[in-house]
Amino acid sequence: MDSESAAASANGVEDRRPSLRSEGPSARAPPPFKQPFVIGVAGGTASGKTTVCDMIISQMHHESVVLVNQDSFYHSLSDEKLQKVHEYNFDHPDAFNTELLLSCMEKLKRGQEVSIPEYNFKSHKSTEAACKVNPSDVIILEGILVLHDPRVRDLMNMKIFVDTDCDVRLARRIQRDTIERGRDIQGVLDQYDRFVKPSFDEFILPSKKFADVIIPRGGDNDVAIDLIVQHIHTKLGQHDLCKIYANLFVITSTFQIRGMHTLIRDVRTTKHDFVFYADRLIRLVVEHGLGHLPFSEKQITTPTGSVYTGVVFRKRLCGVSIIRSGESMENALRACCKGIKIGKILIHREGNSGRQTSQAAMCSYSIQYLLQGTLPSRP
Repeated sequence: MDSESAAASANGVEDRRPSLRSEGPSARAPPPFKQPFVIGVAGGTASGKTTVCDMIISQMHHESVVLVNQDSFYHSLSDEKLQKVHEYNFDHPDAFNTELLLSCMEKLKRGQEVSIPEYNFKSHKSTEAACKVNPSDVIILEGILVLHDPRVRDLMNMKIFVDTDCDVRLARRIQRDTIERGRDIQGVLDQYDRFVKPSFDEFILPSKKFADVIIPRGGDNDVAIDLIVQHIHTKLGQHDLCKIYANLFVITSTFQIRGMHTLIRDVRTTKHDFVFYADRLIRLVVEHGLGHLPFSEKQITTPTGSVYTGVVFRKRLCGVSIIRSGESMENALRACCKGIKIGKILIHREGNSGRQTSQAAMCSYSIQYLLQGTLPSRP
């Protein structure tokens, strides 16, 4: 933000995380650490940075997001400087504790919890209380000078500059400072001329060239926000495809699964053991996949005469195996689904054009009958 501007929240940090229920420590293996996606949002005073951040966060429905404000890292003013606080330039890079900012951001990127200082804009000092922040899928660092220091920029996956007309920014600042902070117009204009505008021209505007994305008109640019969110989802989806494909399910890792993966990846594992443990893993995949197929409720009578309400598959099942890739899973499917019929599809390239074509076969059966769920008896 700008000179003496107070953050929207008391400590300048907002943790946007869904509630999590802890599982038993020995029940399953810890999930692998994923590098968070770090976004830097810079821009001049009253340019709409916070609005842009809020709009991005509002569209991150399935990701945990933490918003860190650069304002939290202002240096505490000494008693001598407090006596001349109106002479202090809060828009200069030296006004921020950049070393502490770097330390906190580096720890968050490594998946470590950090303590973000709480800056009091009335006393112009950092209080003893600090906000505990946990690592998240997305970390947004917002402030007027977050793109100024190259060390901070190097931590970012995406750099955004909110570009708003200077007259619009000044009008917003006058309205904000006179209505919300009780200042007189002349005082706002004097501070703008002495510190805010010169610092913008010298430090903030030159950092614009480092931005990956420039958003004209700030929060009024819905198209730019949508494109940014889409890009974030794509980048996160490279590590978690479930966030892109709604019909993709990932089996939760357990120590048993990791143990089998260890065995089949070991160069010393024999061929017999490799096939054995690979078949076990494949069967787990097949069983997990069957659990996502549509079921219908059905009541049956047990041998003791009791009525049991269970489920059955809604339709007859068949399998389609891709030759040279899906054949290793056929035995597991047959073991899980008694008497299931499996067809085969061969996908190959046609000539040198690179175009892929497919051919279907099912012994002497027709793939057409297979997909329709009716299988003719063999002659």
